[in-house]
Amino acid sequence: MKKLFPALGVRTALTAATLVFVAQAAWALQPFKVQDIRVEGLQRVEPGTIFASLPLRIGDEYTDEKGAAAIRALFALGLFKDVKLEAQGTVLVVVVQERPTIAEVEFAGIKEFDKDQLKKAMRAVGVVDGRAFDKALADRAEQELKRQYINKSLYGAEVVTTVTPVERNRVNLTFTVTEGEPARIKEISIVGNHAFSESTLTDLFDLDTGGWLSWYTKSDRYARAKLNADLETLRSYYLARGYMEFRIDSTQVALSPDKQSISIIVNITEGPRYVVSGVTLAGNYLDREDEFKSLVTIKPGEPYNADLVTQTTKAFTDHFGSFGYAFARVEAVPEIDHENNRVQLELRADPSRRAYVRRINIEGNNRTRDEVVRREFRQYEASWYNGDKIKLSRDRVDRLGYFTEVNVETQEVPGAPDQVDLVVHVTEKPTGMIQIGAGYSTAEKLSFTFGIKQENVFGSGNTLGIDLNTGKYNRTIVLSTTDPYFTQDGISRTLDVFYRTQRPYQYQGGDYSLVSEGGSIKFGVPFSEVDTVYFGAGLERTRIKAGTNIPAAYLAYADKYGSSSFAVPLTIGWSRDDRDSALAPSTGRLMKLTSELSLAGDARYAKAGAQYQQYIPLTKRYTLAFNGEIGYGKGLGGRPFPVFKNYYSGGLGSVRGFDQGTLGPRDVTGAILGGTKKITLNTEFMAPFPGAGNDRTLRWFTFIDVGNVYGDNEPWSLKGMRASVGIGLSWISPLGPLSLAWGQPIRKFAGDKIQRLQFQIGTSF
Repeated sequence: MKKLFPALGVRTALTAATLVFVAQAAWALQPFKVQDIRVEGLQRVEPGTIFASLPLRIGDEYTDEKGAAAIRALFALGLFKDVKLEAQGTVLVVVVQERPTIAEVEFAGIKEFDKDQLKKAMRAVGVVDGRAFDKALADRAEQELKRQYINKSLYGAEVVTTVTPVERNRVNLTFTVTEGEPARIKEISIVGNHAFSESTLTDLFDLDTGGWLSWYTKSDRYARAKLNADLETLRSYYLARGYMEFRIDSTQVALSPDKQSISIIVNITEGPRYVVSGVTLAGNYLDREDEFKSLVTIKPGEPYNADLVTQTTKAFTDHFGSFGYAFARVEAVPEIDHENNRVQLELRADPSRRAYVRRINIEGNNRTRDEVVRREFRQYEASWYNGDKIKLSRDRVDRLGYFTEVNVETQEVPGAPDQVDLVVHVTEKPTGMIQIGAGYSTAEKLSFTFGIKQENVFGSGNTLGIDLNTGKYNRTIVLSTTDPYFTQDGISRTLDVFYRTQRPYQYQGGDYSLVSEGGSIKFGVPFSEVDTVYFGAGLERTRIKAGTNIPAAYLAYADKYGSSSFAVPLTIGWSRDDRDSALAPSTGRLMKLTSELSLAGDARYAKAGAQYQQYIPLTKRYTLAFNGEIGYGKGLGGRPFPVFKNYYSGGLGSVRGFDQGTLGPRDVTGAILGGTKKITLNTEFMAPFPGAGNDRTLRWFTFIDVGNVYGDNEPWSLKGMRASVGIGLSWISPLGPLSLAWGQPIRKFAGDKIQRLQFQIGTSF
């Protein structure tokens, strides 16, 4: 009991002091009837704020108790640093002294953060212009700043707050930060592992002890969210390999006394490895057990794999959904044999009830019309609920590119157990784009680019754009518009008007140019959800502008058929693209077939091409990629294939290690002419850049390239193929995808132009 007296005494003293303070503020006021209330000392606070907070009104009897309550109420507003009550006859005078307000918040010494980001964090704790200021508010601001720096592994950051009074009872707040050096992860240890080596397990982590590229990846900076994600990756790794009873016992994060290094110790218990003895189905499977059994990816006799279990149960739920059972539940119940380390899995299913889709509601589209979203849906109102069609519909809306987020929520209809509503939540993003920039490649040298595009004009889903490219060898002006739903069936229409100027690359023959101008119309017909067939027609005029050292073949074509040629090309093509990314793919394939036919005009020819890309993920970090491309052109009606339609090869995008566009037949003058036949084969092995951890924006690759261009009278021949090997770097930079490659020709011929180091901004494979 004795120990309680000191604490009790302190609390009693504080209470007494508060009562004395409040009593003094209203001291020597005899009870009286309040005939009027006057407020003095206000600068910014409205009098109405005072009157609304006072427990006293005109006509009330003033007492000491009511006076103390009034003072407490005014202090509770947090707007005043002093409050007094005075009486002038029957008039109650409230004398206040306002707290200063924040005029401006500034930061000094900030390098790690953007100041706007910190101001947003300050607003979250109440530090904002116009807010009443007190010491407690400054303390909260300092703690929030330190928390922000701790999230960046800057544990030694120091914050000093400077309060500067300014006119009209305001203050400027300046937070001066000494950031210091970030604490870096010195050690990551895993204790309790036996089945897998520590290096194998730590390679799964995005956090690491750093490398020479840590300044870019920042993977050696500790963050609790990153560690939690890594621990889940570790857990999934074990569960996918049969360790059903795996657990993480504890995680210890130790900061060195100098706050410069961090040690992470993860204690785990692996448990035994379990093998699946069998898989059985239980519950109601709609008399379709054979269909559901075909969806089971769990193999008896193989180690338990949690990923396959999740994959199977999801496949079951989705399959139920395809029959209209929106609320189906599937549970994998394990029966564990601890003695033999075997597990029997029972998949229990409850389809619940079948449902119709009553209504589809669109939310979040402030600019985009409802019809733009609705026309992508393959799930229709008043139809059976179909999970496959809903997922397909959601993916189609997402692929529009108009929204940063697309979610579909299933809601039960009250009083109608067989009906559901679908709510499509979308978050719009700006679809207008203006691009101004410059690029440099070893072939093009310096080029200027300008582009303006609106992908969702007036919320209609149509695209309107202009592209301008100025380079040393290629200059382009293109006006285009696309209507993705030119017809209700989803046939797209694209209109193009273009003006292009092409000059020969270095070593191709001198100072001359090819000028093409015209327009085209193209339609895209979706034959399935993944296949689109394109067909169209155009009108082109190409002029050969003679200059110094123009190849003899160009002069001969101009002399016989004129320097200006008209063509009416008809195009047809097909594409399928299921790659996981267009910028940094790791899986999937791209297939294209293109053809061009001109039967009218001065230039009469046929041109066809095919391309196939395949990306094979070897592991999470490594990818093997193949690319094959072939092209063929033939003149029609007794005319040769137009020289200005020739294929070129060499350099990035074809056979690296050779100068851009220099492979193939040559003129008698030695100028490169290109050819009517082209073949290119590429193989790449891609991996994260050393020191970059699992970062996919920076990768290195090795490659083998084979290819060549052949003339009209030359047969396809392996003897003429050029080949090269090399190494390269790809980086998704702020300016766009950048590719740098060093190639060494391993099969070349006399006169070939070699260029071992090449780079460009843009895709090249």
